[in-house]
Parts: sequence; C-alpha cells; structure tokens
Amino acid sequence: MRMRKKPNLIPRMERCEAVQIKHPEALRGKWLETFPGHTALHVEIGCGKGRFTADTAEQNPDVLLAAIEKVPDAMVVGMERVTDRGLTNVRFLDFDAKNLLEIFAPGEVSRIYINFPDPWKKARQKKRRLTWGAFLALYAQLLLLGGEIWFKSDNDPLFEWSLEQFQAQGWELRELTRDLHKNGPVGVMTDYEAKFYAEGVTINRVVARKTEDTKCDFSLGTSTDSEPA
Repeated sequence: MRMRKKPNLIPRMERCEAVQIKHPEALRGKWLETFPGHTALHVEIGCGKGRFTADTAEQNPDVLLAAIEKVPDAMVVGMERVTDRGLTNVRFLDFDAKNLLEIFAPGEVSRIYINFPDPWKKARQKKRRLTWGAFLALYAQLLLLGGEIWFKSDNDPLFEWSLEQFQAQGWELRELTRDLHKNGPVGVMTDYEAKFYAEGVTINRVVARKTEDTKCDFSLGTSTDSEPA
C-alpha cells in the first residue's frame, strides 16, 4: 500500500529536526564518538512509522540507534514518536540501504534490524530483496565480528529464501522460529507486526551472526538461485 502524501510534512519534520541526520556521510566512522555515552551502534533498515524504533531505543538507552527510511511520510511519524518521548539515542536518516558503506565504516555496527521488508515476489526482482546475497555481503562489511542481523518476516517464501541466502553466505543462524508469538507476544513489535499478531498471522524470525566464515565479497551475492513460489 502506497503511503498518502502529508501536506504538512515539512513543518512536522522541522519540529523534529533534532533527531534527523541530513548529512550522515560526515559521521562515517565517528558515530559513537559524535554521540558519546553509548556502548554500541545499531542500525534499523526500513523503520517505517517507528513504533519498533521508539520502543527499542527506550528499552536500550545505552545503544545508539540509526533508523533508515526512504519514505519521509512514514519516517516523520517515527520522528514524532521519538521526539514526544524525549528519547535522545535515536537518529533518523532518509537514505538508501544500498549505499550504507557511505555512512558507516567497516566494523562500526554491532546489530542490524530488518523487519518485514518488501518481499519483491517476482523472480526478476530478487536483487531488490534486503536479504539478497549482495546485501548480506554489504551488511557483513558493516558489522563487527560477532555482530548480528535480526530479521523478521510474515512472508514464508521470502523467509525460507532468506535462510538459504544466509547459509550460503556463511552466517551462523540462531533463535530460528516460524511462529515467534505462538505462546504470546515476544519482544518489540512493529506497527505491522502488531496488526498481524491480532489477525493470527504467524511471524518468522531469525538472528544471523557474523563469523569468520561470513562472506563480505559483493561478487558472491548470487550464490543461490532458488526463488519463492
């Protein structure tokens, strides 16, 4: 569903400008130095309206969370949530995930969150999926050794395909479940996730850990050819 354009977008974003980074390239390699008092840098790719962002930041005040979103009309809602709660450990970025190395130095990130990304269902669209091998190689460069990707999806074919990608790229898989909330709500939810849970939709989740065997070479990104049905 395409988000409706907000006529008051600019003034709303200006009100929350303290939590937005407009030129993140200047912070490459210096995020924790620029924002002292934090023990780790986490990155959320596709934060949407920021429910997960705000709740995660509130529960982890010692972590600096960089929330990336390409749709300003969604991101502004997250910016307002963070601003209204007075959270100081979140910064929002209007940026494309394929260019992450322009704003984060190798080994600078401890954790990456990918929640309910677009499945890009057609086989010819696989290179757009955020768990495609080339993206995983990019994330591997950003993460320190032992760093993690926390991935959730309600799309079963995408999830199974993503597991193949992770394994082919040498990630260690942990906490794998195909029904995260089977026995009740677990962890922080996104807006979509809360809706899915209320509707009885099952949620897949896995934590992928970077090891010495994890591949960082972009040319290895097409190592698996299977596609969702």
